[in-house]
Amino acid sequence: MQVREVTNKDIWEDFLLNISEKTFLDSWNWGEFQKKQGEKIWRLGIYDNEQLIGVTLVIKVKAKRGTFLFVPHGPILRKSDRVTFSEKGLGHLIADLKEIAKQEKAGFIRIASIWERNKENIKIFKDLGFKNAPTHMHPEASWKLDLEPSEEELMRNMRKTTRYLIRQAQKNKDIEIIQSQKLEDIDIFNEIHKEVVKKHHFVPFSLEYFKKEFLAFTEDNKISLFMAKYKGEIIASTFIIFWSNMSFYHHAALSLKYPKIPVAYLLQWEAIKEAKKRGCLIHDFWGYVDPKSRHPWAGPTLFKMGFGGYAKEYVKTQDLILSPSYYLTYIIEKIRKLKRRL
Repeated sequence: MQVREVTNKDIWEDFLLNISEKTFLDSWNWGEFQKKQGEKIWRLGIYDNEQLIGVTLVIKVKAKRGTFLFVPHGPILRKSDRVTFSEKGLGHLIADLKEIAKQEKAGFIRIASIWERNKENIKIFKDLGFKNAPTHMHPEASWKLDLEPSEEELMRNMRKTTRYLIRQAQKNKDIEIIQSQKLEDIDIFNEIHKEVVKKHHFVPFSLEYFKKEFLAFTEDNKISLFMAKYKGEIIASTFIIFWSNMSFYHHAALSLKYPKIPVAYLLQWEAIKEAKKRGCLIHDFWGYVDPKSRHPWAGPTLFKMGFGGYAKEYVKTQDLILSPSYYLTYIIEKIRKLKRRL
């Protein structure tokens, strides 16, 4: 088994097209976005007898709390190769990552995989010396919707309240849903997003971040900015990424000006219908938490669950310590997590 860089976009994307468990964080475009951010990346392929059986994106993260290598939602493997890889392949990959970390002076390796959260997968990481990270960087659980049923069936499978609010919004002549691929419309999204930040007191992504992400996926027509107008005013907006037969509800912003106007429900429904038109098989609502908890995402989780679907829980984010400097990072991240109630 060998690990080497993949430099051909078609090889990378064709491999992922035939994988069911994946997210846009594994895409070629996400790697391009990281490069736009000024990050150093590696696209690694895992080969068994010259056959590609897995891929993983690796990002060098330089932060005040320390430098580390980060694997977002990887490594990605074919189901048929999971057992073979689990036994020896991850060890080969980690050996290569340790070499890269040494060259880049990284204090630890962080893996946020989308391997199912079960005893077997948890043991694999533990046996290789990993420990649970003090925080997560991407969702460790996600709410998903199967898009193969008809629109009528999807409607029937929704929570009664969600279905009612969509229909109410559809009847309201003052509400209009539009799509945009215009970069300048990100400014509108950002202004609404700042309202949400002010109310919920979280650290937002910058306008530059939103624009670079948008540009990374616009080149392949893999993203749309959905916007909801009420009486001609845009009061809600969301990023929807369409990639590799899946759609993803990534960023969202809802104005606080009209709390009783159910535009968010119709906005999401229109995104789901567009995903079906594009041939997507799964709509990923992104982060999911226990809706009965006090977690800041509990409210948004209830909203997502109203559309029907199911939860997928992944192995918790894992850290492999390579330097004593890691423990300073651990303390800083642990304090941040407690302050944010995450």
